[in-house]
Amino acid sequence: MFDADVAVVGLGAWGSCALWTLARRGVRAVGIERFTPGHSMGSSGGTSRMFRTACLEHPGLVPLARRSLELWHELQSSAGQPLIDSSGGLLIGPRDGHIIDGTLAASRVHDLPVQVWDSGELRNRMPVHAGLPDHHIGVWEQGAGLIRPERAIAAAVQLAEAAGARVFTDTKVTGIELVADGAVVSTPVRDLRVRQVVVTAGGWLGSLVDELPVETVRMPMTWFEPMADRERFALERLPVFMRQLDDGVCVWGHGILPWNNAHTGLVKLGLEDSDGRFPVIDPEAFDRSVSPEDWDLLVERLRTAVPGVREVPARVSVCMYTRTPDNQFLLGRPRRDPRLVIAGGCNNHGFKHATGVGEAVADLVMGRPPSYDLAFCDPDRFG
Repeated sequence: MFDADVAVVGLGAWGSCALWTLARRGVRAVGIERFTPGHSMGSSGGTSRMFRTACLEHPGLVPLARRSLELWHELQSSAGQPLIDSSGGLLIGPRDGHIIDGTLAASRVHDLPVQVWDSGELRNRMPVHAGLPDHHIGVWEQGAGLIRPERAIAAAVQLAEAAGARVFTDTKVTGIELVADGAVVSTPVRDLRVRQVVVTAGGWLGSLVDELPVETVRMPMTWFEPMADRERFALERLPVFMRQLDDGVCVWGHGILPWNNAHTGLVKLGLEDSDGRFPVIDPEAFDRSVSPEDWDLLVERLRTAVPGVREVPARVSVCMYTRTPDNQFLLGRPRRDPRLVIAGGCNNHGFKHATGVGEAVADLVMGRPPSYDLAFCDPDRFG
């Protein structure tokens, strides 16, 4: 006797979308979430997440991003509430830097409709980006923008339930045992026996599946109050961006959101993880308190790159994400095990792909080849 055909462990961005896709395809599925869907304890919080199809991290991600965008709109339509803000996005930096080089490479391979602005045009269009050297350029993607993560996750879980999935919230998975004909997922309340298990547990992935090349990283998120002229920092004047500076440090962020939320009137700004800047942590026992060390380096860069915000953030929170040796996802069946599918290692650029990843996971569970080549995400690629 099986409790379900498949269990999805972890209902963050990727897990919630996997459960939604499985349920609407008629698969008998159960989802298990340690907290409440849309919580702030893992990798998928923060009020806003960037979406773009010009995927500088790997050209192979572009087809996944395109499909993900279609599915984000489908999720938004099914949920009957706004989840996407297509206000455009900007990638900035030296022409030979990794942000511009990767963005233009992906754009060329997939013929993406982007605009390239020289430093003069960029200064004219986006004056909030100060201190811009003459040798820097910008790549504008009109279809980029922001997704509301907490709303999107909650909507995906609700739609999955409406399609027949069973959902257990506030339920910690204490172990996963692969047995002869499936898997046993253990919780403090009961064990669930399923034919297959999908593990999308974010920062806890490595503690639930052995021998994965993944580590969990602590990352601060910071919101700043403008010192004056808030209109200068409106989203249409400071759309979501990533900007590489000449010293290699990368700043990202966006202007004041037009929708009401806990961060009304604040500018979200942060640093990209590079050179191991963010510490590796134990997801079960790390310090979520914050200190000036969480924003000092960022503030130093903002003084010249995006001046005009106060030098102490108005809000700070801590999230965590998983990192792999090559900064690409882990998506597939480890050791080709027919009982197990994993999706993790988001490397802090995975949220935008959640709906497409959810579809790919559902394809794997159902024995279908994914619609796009994801060989570079093979969990066994490291040998």
